[in-house]
Amino acid sequence: MNMNKILIMSLAAGTTAIMSSCDLVKDFTYNVNPNPLEMHADKVKFTVVVNVPEKGLNKKVKAEITPKLGNTAIGTWVLQGEKITGNGQTITFKPGGSATFDLEVPYRQEMEAADLKVTGKIFKGTKEKEDIPETKIADGTIITPLMVRKDFKVIYEKDAIIRETTKSTNAVINFDKAKSDVKALEMKDKDIVDLLVWLKDAELNPKIQITSIDIKGFASPDGVEDKNANLSNDRTRAARKAIVDLMKKSNMLNWADTTKYSIEGKGEDFEGFKDQLAVTTTINEADKNLFIRILEMTKDPIQREKDMVNLGKSYTELEKDVFPKIRRAVITINYKELGLTDDEIMAAAKNNPSSLGIEELLFAGARVTDLNEKAAIYQAAAQNHSSDYRGHNNLGATLFLQNKVADAKKSLEKANGYKDNSTSKNNLAGVAISEGDRANARKLLNQSKGNSLDPGNIVYGYNSAALDILDGNYASAESNIKDNGFNKALACVLQNKLTEAKTALANENASADVDYLKAIIAARGGEGSDAVVNNLKNAFAKDSSLKMKAAKDREFVKLFTDSNFTSAVR
Repeated sequence: MNMNKILIMSLAAGTTAIMSSCDLVKDFTYNVNPNPLEMHADKVKFTVVVNVPEKGLNKKVKAEITPKLGNTAIGTWVLQGEKITGNGQTITFKPGGSATFDLEVPYRQEMEAADLKVTGKIFKGTKEKEDIPETKIADGTIITPLMVRKDFKVIYEKDAIIRETTKSTNAVINFDKAKSDVKALEMKDKDIVDLLVWLKDAELNPKIQITSIDIKGFASPDGVEDKNANLSNDRTRAARKAIVDLMKKSNMLNWADTTKYSIEGKGEDFEGFKDQLAVTTTINEADKNLFIRILEMTKDPIQREKDMVNLGKSYTELEKDVFPKIRRAVITINYKELGLTDDEIMAAAKNNPSSLGIEELLFAGARVTDLNEKAAIYQAAAQNHSSDYRGHNNLGATLFLQNKVADAKKSLEKANGYKDNSTSKNNLAGVAISEGDRANARKLLNQSKGNSLDPGNIVYGYNSAALDILDGNYASAESNIKDNGFNKALACVLQNKLTEAKTALANENASADVDYLKAIIAARGGEGSDAVVNNLKNAFAKDSSLKMKAAKDREFVKLFTDSNFTSAVR
């Protein structure tokens, strides 16, 4: 009902009057705006204009008028004749006048069906002369804003599941100085044996996909550079032949084809020299630093070779512990390790959730629709990966949707404790609104705005709109809701934008509150008794308790004497 529209409460055709047998007061009338009264933002605000006609108030008379909403007195208005001194509003005997009173009271549930009435007393001088009879001056109270749906939208954190991981494993074949022949003992070293075992296992493992086998050859930097380049190439070819022969001997024919191997001679390995020098324990740190400084200061490769040779002669530890380990060929197997399939993840989530990592559990939880199953998966995520806030957040969001608000709050606060995040704050705002703490809900929502999981602030806008409606900010609510739906329609109704409200409801799923809101739209739009009652009957068929609400709902006050309406709400 429009707050700006003044309706005059009447008795018969005209106005409510206070009559006095002794002619001290007569023919007072009351204009109430709005009428029926309306609740907005938890308050009932209205204006009453008391009209006093010419000679309506004796010069020596005072009227103390007490407005009552239901059985609750809400103040006293004092009108006094022109010969009375006091704090009341003075009304002249001729030509009469009016007094305006603005009232605001906190809404209470009993006010929905409570009429606005006036009563009071009339005094002449200091003597009470008579009572003002209790008289209804307005209907009360429309509470349509309370129809807002508090179906708060939660946000779930997403998984970062990796479907495949690129990995590698390797082994090394070492060579004697200036040699490229593979010694038999090298092929019995543990790393070569382990590589062979790994390949056999990989052939049987569908989760392993080998992408390449690379062989790189290196020479120590204490020889002639040109010869070292050729030597490193010779070592790669020799290593490849040795590996292929080993594959044939082990009956691993898939890898007995030399074309499946990529080879590359890297020449002198100065970087490898520095790495090996760093881990060698037989040379002190001061000498290590000296070697590096000497070699890095030498830019000419020929001179650097000479320096290397001289260092090797001067420091036997280099020839013993460093150079031999960089005269090598490195066999590297590059492969992809595939993760679990969707079906495997879902089966494990149901039967053995502790076997899954956090990413798989988040993935599984997002793909089930049953809230009990979803909660069980996220419970496992929260328990088994307790330091990851995402499991706690998603569990809390699910518990909230199950209306387990207290449990949801615990999980969401735990999530935000592990990591301060806007997702959990959005969901905690839902808890706050469920607890009736709108101020905290608003604070949390504002902190959640801009969440990357809420592109365009769709969730933020929807959730904010519920608070906007309860706070009486209907235009803001309409603007915040991006898509049509019930709350958008309600925000339009509360602004008397009835055409827009119908559009917003056009594709909304049938439900009792949708049908009831359609009845309100029909009543406000003056569509007639049949349109209102037909929508109400559809609502009653889905929720019979709405009959009791409709019977006292002042949205339908004009139909309270309509037989079609009264028959429907019985």
